[in-house]
Amino acid sequence: MLHNGTHALVVDPGDAAPVLAALAKHGLTLSDILITHHHADHVGGVDQLRQATGARVFGPAFETMPEPLTRLSGGERMGALGLDFGVIDVPGHTAGHIAYFCRDVALQFQGQASQAPLLFCGDTLFSGGCGRLFEGTPAQMLESLDKLAALPAATRVCCTHEYTLSNLRFAVAVEPGNAALADYQAHCIALREANQITLPSSIAQELAINPFLRSRCPSVAAAALARNPQGTGDIGIFATIREWKNTF
Repeated sequence: MLHNGTHALVVDPGDAAPVLAALAKHGLTLSDILITHHHADHVGGVDQLRQATGARVFGPAFETMPEPLTRLSGGERMGALGLDFGVIDVPGHTAGHIAYFCRDVALQFQGQASQAPLLFCGDTLFSGGCGRLFEGTPAQMLESLDKLAALPAATRVCCTHEYTLSNLRFAVAVEPGNAALADYQAHCIALREANQITLPSSIAQELAINPFLRSRCPSVAAAALARNPQGTGDIGIFATIREWKNTF
C-alpha cells in the first residue's frame, strides 16, 4: 500500500481483508488497485475491494483479469495519488506480466523519509531472486530483468513476497565469495529475527547480490557452467541458474 494520508493505492491484493483493515486503521480511501499479473494470490481481493471502495483497477493488457479494469502494456502511463507511473512489460513469470515505475516519489517508511524512484515489480524480481518461469522462457525473463536492472540505482524495489532469506541462501550457494552478499544476508537475518520486513530493496542492492541480475558476472557464470557445462551463453547460463533454484 502507498498512501498520501488521505487516499491509497494497493498493489496485487490477493486478500481484501488486510487491505480493508489497513484502510480503516489509517482513515484512508482506496482510490486505485494496481495488478501486475493474473495469479490468484495477486488478484483474489480485487472484486471485494472494488465493490467496497469503488477503486479504479489497472492491470496487464494480455492476461485474464477481474473485470472491469483499465488494461495497460509496456510504454503506457497511468496516474495515481498524483504520481506518474510508467508501465514496463516484464514477461517470464507469466506471459503478460507488467511492472509499474515512478521516477520520483517522496516516501516516509518505517520512520525514515526519502526521495527516490519506486518500482512495483510483482513476481518478476525479488530481493535475491526472481520469479519461477511458469509461462515464459529464460530468454524472456533475462530480457525483463535487464530492463529492471537498467533503472536508476536508487530505485526502491517493491516486490510482492518476503522470500528474501530463502533467496539469499541460494545466492550464497551460487556465489559464496561475494562479500556484499554475505553482509546483506546478515542484515536481512537480523531484520527477520526482529520481526521486520527486508523490503523494499533497491536496484543497486540487487545488482550487488542477486544471482539473476549477476548471471553475466564471471563468478556466477562459472558456478552455472560447473553445474551444466552445456548451458553456455547468456541465456544458457541464466536458464541453468533458474533451474538450479527450482530444485535448491
